[in-house]
Amino acid sequence: MGGVLGQHDLSGKKKHAIYYLSKKFTDYESRYSMLERTCCALVWTAHRLRQYMLYQTTCLISKMNPIKYIFEKPSLSGRITKWQVLLSEYNIVYVTKKAIKGSAVADHLAAQPVADYEPMRIDFPDENIFLVEKNAKDHETWTMLFDGASNELEHGIRVVLISPEGKLFPLTTKLCFECTHNIVEYEACIMGLQVACDMSIKKLKVLGDSMLVIHQVKEEWETRDAKLVPYIQYVTKLSQNFEKISFNHVLKEDNQMADALATLAVMFDLNLEFELHPIQITKRDVPAYCMNVGNDNKPWYFDIKQYIKCREYPYASETDKRTIRRLAMNFFLSGEVLYKRNHNMVLLRCVDEEEAKQIMTNIHEGICGTHANGHMMARQILRSGYYWTTMESDCIKYARKCKKCQIYMDKIHVATSPLHILSSPWPFSLWGMDVIGPIDPKASNGHRFILVAIDYFIKCIEAASYCNVTKGVVLKFIKKELICRYGLP
Repeated sequence: MGGVLGQHDLSGKKKHAIYYLSKKFTDYESRYSMLERTCCALVWTAHRLRQYMLYQTTCLISKMNPIKYIFEKPSLSGRITKWQVLLSEYNIVYVTKKAIKGSAVADHLAAQPVADYEPMRIDFPDENIFLVEKNAKDHETWTMLFDGASNELEHGIRVVLISPEGKLFPLTTKLCFECTHNIVEYEACIMGLQVACDMSIKKLKVLGDSMLVIHQVKEEWETRDAKLVPYIQYVTKLSQNFEKISFNHVLKEDNQMADALATLAVMFDLNLEFELHPIQITKRDVPAYCMNVGNDNKPWYFDIKQYIKCREYPYASETDKRTIRRLAMNFFLSGEVLYKRNHNMVLLRCVDEEEAKQIMTNIHEGICGTHANGHMMARQILRSGYYWTTMESDCIKYARKCKKCQIYMDKIHVATSPLHILSSPWPFSLWGMDVIGPIDPKASNGHRFILVAIDYFIKCIEAASYCNVTKGVVLKFIKKELICRYGLP
């Protein structure tokens, strides 16, 4: 067998070859009829070219129509049923062969097959790659975000330059002269372009939330305000210093950093006699209080245990001492082991960081582990008689990082996949059933459910209403409405 995958050019008149295929039939495949060999060649070709054909309409040019034979044959054998399932996800349209030279290459490949070849067992190379882009990431283009803020008294501008590596260079300036809001936006844009020129940046992508500035600079909108004409001319002059520059509009939500720091420049007066150090913005995921597991290389219950055992406080304020006394009322010390009194007066042994990790591992994926979610893990650990303060959040994080759970869990957030058509070879051979309900308010006869059956071939619908849908009701419906009227499916 042989085949060629081609693609039309933009004019639709010329075809370009994309992929050549050739294969020698095995011993049992060579005993097929001519039509079945064509069907086998189509299935094998679709398997090899799945990434090309899956989301596109493919025109099939051959001596005979294997699509009609596979999908319209009244009696389905084992291999034809398998071929029908494999080809159901593709959109293949048969085109009548008009010229002998149109399939000359495919005939030549079929006449010169590859002798040493394993059929239907070679995977498509790089099957997980659906799209390859050239220069997907530009390592030379910088990004500039600009924004302005103004009120009745003062004005401030802010620019953020982002390097190709993702480093941020924030700049802010306070305007000490009277100006409109549009002039403030232009001042912010010009300040960013000036700084980019000083840094010898050659490729720049400018992003701003002011539609007026972006569209006027791109000459899409006309400039009618005489005060803005010098600003546009100056922006055009500065743009000539770059090899490549683009202006794009972004939403206010995507320009929050420049907007917030421009507002910050308006809120207070700057003292130019002293140097203002850069503002550092960080992010914390855990609270600063010492109730976390393993704080300062000591267990979280160290201060509580010392208070119960020796009536000693750590170096803390009066408020912290009152907190320790209040927390100690719910704990019990037996020798060197500290227990937590539960709401049902059950004693839970307090564990440190290392023991907590071992307990979570044994409960989640041990011999009796069921890979439960974080909340269920926390309840199972409580029933086992262990406790630490951040138990529930630690269990949730552990369950999310479990590799087996990520592989085998229910994929509830997976993107929807296209539906495949179930074809029926003849009328009343394949039925689909569904239940509608409960319907509120119910009907006058008390029925709240509708049992519906549809034939996949002629789309014939049979329906009946019932009070409740049980196993006996479904069997009665199938026997009375389907088998007795249309025969056994």
